[in-house]
Amino acid sequence: MLLGVNVDHVATVREARKDVEPDPLKAAALAIKGGADGITVHLREDRRHIQDRDLIGIRKRVKTVELNLEMAATDEMIGIALKVRPDMVTLVPEKRAELTTEGGLDLKKSGSKIKKAIDAIQAKGIPVSLFINPSITDVEISKELGAKMVEIHTGLYSNVRGKQQAMELKRVKEAVKRGLEIGLMVNAGHGLNYANVKKIVAIKGVRGLYIGHSIVARSVYDGMEKAVREMKKLST
Repeated sequence: MLLGVNVDHVATVREARKDVEPDPLKAAALAIKGGADGITVHLREDRRHIQDRDLIGIRKRVKTVELNLEMAATDEMIGIALKVRPDMVTLVPEKRAELTTEGGLDLKKSGSKIKKAIDAIQAKGIPVSLFINPSITDVEISKELGAKMVEIHTGLYSNVRGKQQAMELKRVKEAVKRGLEIGLMVNAGHGLNYANVKKIVAIKGVRGLYIGHSIVARSVYDGMEKAVREMKKLST
């Protein structure tokens, strides 16, 4: 199972000060050194974290692992994808007011727009994945629209506990199974962390996991002592 590491929130910290650090490109290099099979960046329409220069820089430097560009199905983003040429594109929904992606694509409402994006991007040899809710219907529509793969939204599974979590896990498993049956590659992601990821890892057939926030958060804790120690040494 592949691990794609999302470095968006390294850029979120940087953009809080509009400074040059922390640098998501450096974070991507360290993630690869740590064993990441891919790097994910979400270039949002409002550029709240990842900037165009980040995407271009990461594309130039990330050559040994998969570069996954998350983006909305807009003409602007399609143009950027065709110019930058990531290894894959994941189409995701966007709302300006949301803190993070709140759910999967509404394939019934936006199907024609999504198909246009899929056709344009895949015509240039870049496979497209759709970020969808754990729904058999959404899996089947994804296939009809021509996507090569899907990423099952694990946010609901990640945000509940007990019997509710067991029910959400079952939905994820059923969606994965259906995707494999109809010839889709199936990924999973959103909200996964060090405590809940094992049950998703245990699902047979999942191609890859796409995880960002929990890894960036853990890096703050695991790297803080060393960072302070080095600064203390320089200041005494």
